[in-house]
Amino acid sequence: MGEIEEQAGWGFETLAIHAGQPADPSTGAVVTPISLSTTFAQSEVGVHQGYEYARSGNPTRTAVEQQVAALEHATHGLAFASGLAAEDNILRLLQPGQRILLGNDAYGGTFRLISKVWTPLGLDWTAVDLSDLDAVAASWPDDTGMVWLETPTNPLLTCFDIEAIAEMAHERGALVVVDNTFATPYLQQPITLGADIVVHSATKYLGGHSDVVGGFVAVDDDEIAERIRFTQNAAGAVPSPFDSYLVLRGVKTLGVRMDRHCENARAIVDLLSGHRAVERVLYPQLPDHPGHEAAAKQMRDYGGMVSFTLKAGEAAARRVAASTELFTLAESLGAVESLIEHPGAMTHASAAGSPLEVPDNLVRLSVGIEHAADLVADLEQALDTAP
Repeated sequence: MGEIEEQAGWGFETLAIHAGQPADPSTGAVVTPISLSTTFAQSEVGVHQGYEYARSGNPTRTAVEQQVAALEHATHGLAFASGLAAEDNILRLLQPGQRILLGNDAYGGTFRLISKVWTPLGLDWTAVDLSDLDAVAASWPDDTGMVWLETPTNPLLTCFDIEAIAEMAHERGALVVVDNTFATPYLQQPITLGADIVVHSATKYLGGHSDVVGGFVAVDDDEIAERIRFTQNAAGAVPSPFDSYLVLRGVKTLGVRMDRHCENARAIVDLLSGHRAVERVLYPQLPDHPGHEAAAKQMRDYGGMVSFTLKAGEAAARRVAASTELFTLAESLGAVESLIEHPGAMTHASAAGSPLEVPDNLVRLSVGIEHAADLVADLEQALDTAP
């Protein structure tokens, strides 16, 4: 369960709608049913139709696991109850005494999980600038078991060369994990670039409607997949059938949503680039953005996330974040509605005082799919409140 068969010749949007989702054989239903049963009948002891107990496997969960794995060009997909549950299961691949090289810009929850939960249990970590691979290679710790990166990163949107990082890590015997939440498989497929494991917060763009919490892991290696599947079942942090259905439904429109997210983000970047209150705009499409060349090389487009800093400092950033009407002041990202937040006080508060601390004058936008002119007007009036 969770394994897929290659659908030769199918494009992304076709896979999103059809992979793992055949018509129901018993009724002909086109929409994958929500299977609520917690247990499954066996014709003889140990003889069943692929399912025994719902923690171990569920037909609705299997459908979304096959769907997203196909989009990531992976052989195996595993769904979890949250993005952090997915990350936690990946970290269980390591042994006490091994080290994680963590990109020096990352989601605050990932940093908290590694530094506050797993470090006391014996895992070490080091924050590194993955844009300077010569420096990383020169100071490579011998106990490194895993390189963990986001690209684009959260919240500074720095982009890293996945292929080059994978080559460097594999030469030294380390696994490469890529958090693909911001890019989504529509814009970027890390496994095709050499990554060993791809992880998502399915709460974000995969679900796409701010109505489900979930996580996902895509893997091409059979042995790694089996180890993660074992802990998925043993630790039990699995999504409910209804949550699986919501992600399954959301992913069907991922391609068309991402096109609009990217289009609207560019309109916002144009506004920010010319506004007197803005100190710096962070968006991978800009030629001077860190990692622009890597993004141009490995991404279809540049995404729906935009960050910027205010010349007048933290107070101005907080004021702008609280002054929008269409952009909702809230954590999370990747849904149809636009969101605005102050990372230093919200999503990345746990990174304060660490190498991953974010600037206090930073604002992060998740640009939704509303009418672009309305979003531009709303953000412009909020920016006008800044000195």
